[in-house]
Amino acid sequence: MAANATAVPQAYQAYTSAAVPDWLNKGDNAWQMTSATLVGLQSVPGLIILYGSIVKKKWAVNSAFMALYAFAAVVICWVIWAYKMSFGEKLLPFWGKAGPALGQKFLIKQAALPATVHHFHNGTVETAMATPYYPMASMVWFQCVFAAITVILLAGSLLGRMNIKAWMMFVPLWLTFSYTVGAFSLWGGGFLFHWGVIDYSGGYVIHLSSGIAGITAAYWVGPRSKADRERFPPNNVLLMLAGAGLLWMGWAGFNGGDPYSANIDSSMAVLNTNICAATSLLVWTWLDVIFFDKPSVIGAVQGMITGLVCITPGAGLVQGWAAIVMGILSGSVPWFTMMIVHKKWWLLQTIDDTLGVFHTHAVAGFLGGILTGLFAEPVLCSLFLPVTNSRGGVYGGVGGVQFLKQIVGGGFIIGWNIVVTSIICVLISFVIPLRMPEEQLLIGDDAVHGEEAYALWGDGEKYDHTKHGSTPDVQTPHHKAAIGATQVV
Repeated sequence: MAANATAVPQAYQAYTSAAVPDWLNKGDNAWQMTSATLVGLQSVPGLIILYGSIVKKKWAVNSAFMALYAFAAVVICWVIWAYKMSFGEKLLPFWGKAGPALGQKFLIKQAALPATVHHFHNGTVETAMATPYYPMASMVWFQCVFAAITVILLAGSLLGRMNIKAWMMFVPLWLTFSYTVGAFSLWGGGFLFHWGVIDYSGGYVIHLSSGIAGITAAYWVGPRSKADRERFPPNNVLLMLAGAGLLWMGWAGFNGGDPYSANIDSSMAVLNTNICAATSLLVWTWLDVIFFDKPSVIGAVQGMITGLVCITPGAGLVQGWAAIVMGILSGSVPWFTMMIVHKKWWLLQTIDDTLGVFHTHAVAGFLGGILTGLFAEPVLCSLFLPVTNSRGGVYGGVGGVQFLKQIVGGGFIIGWNIVVTSIICVLISFVIPLRMPEEQLLIGDDAVHGEEAYALWGDGEKYDHTKHGSTPDVQTPHHKAAIGATQVV
């Protein structure tokens, strides 16, 4: 009887088949693949739907396609060379050695991040190499969807005017020379990882980098047409909300998958993610009502996004009360930069950041990283971080130093992305114009793709009597200007 009580059920035993080695944890592997799928759904179809519906009708197809193309291009680049640049053997303190992640010998062995072994100053091991209990194939795909969504978020700054052929060149170049550097430096075992800069799930690697690179690329590409900058209404608010919903629910995989295990820390990360997002959405909406007398649906989505972004660098490392505080700040600080600072600072007025990615991702991501440096709880830190005794500033001890480390880490990501994104844009401009020609800017999707989102004659399309019938009304309908509530920037 006792022997039967202690026996491990066959379903949980190793070597039940050749595909179940003794190091495989089926629960961890299932959660990691599920998390990867959730993050993938944030992009396809989440951001495809969001981008395609939040823009003016004439740019719906182009905006959605920029996201779809980026996802596919990143997948191929990732497995051929970029994964190992981000998570492989160390080449430089901020970069891994390039190489393919395609062979079965590599993909079916136990996952391992070779550069993550962390040592004390005397050379002894402080934290062993990260070796999750699932195969490399799961790790490669999980990290791939993070890389893909970063490039897609960046695209939000460039919608409505970037030459699609220039975008096709930009995606692999930016992934290779910008994203991989941030990923290796902070996650893969680079110098910021070993120095102890905290980025739980991508506040810096993904959001700060995409926001800074986005506004930098927007500077080099140039603005939308004058008419589009003056009036750029979403073509389908309900579909925009559907895309936003996929983004929010997908964040369970975004933050919940980063402990590389289905453990108590992943549960904490998922709960904190939703607490912060809900708080931020409410605060942004309240600010719109207080200052502009009406709630903006677009504003609510922006607030949701800033909350999700802000909690990301500390999702599994802060307590629930801290997640509420972070939500209050993420719903107010980016609101202030978007609604007040943006309208008064000449530099932000000059650069055409279509969806305000600088505010929703760069500002919110940097804010989250700094707040993580304040609120990271010591016990939760011990469950996740390679540097022992890490803690936020409010917990005393080395917390003050952690706060400064967060600022320096964010500064590195900002500086690298400004420089590298600028170089990439300048180089591409020698080969092909970054901005669409005026004819395409006037017409939109029909000129760029020969396709339209809706079978209706409308904004941006040239009148053709063979398609549209009788002569169109020459009177342009009067549209009331936005009266101040959050709008697409």
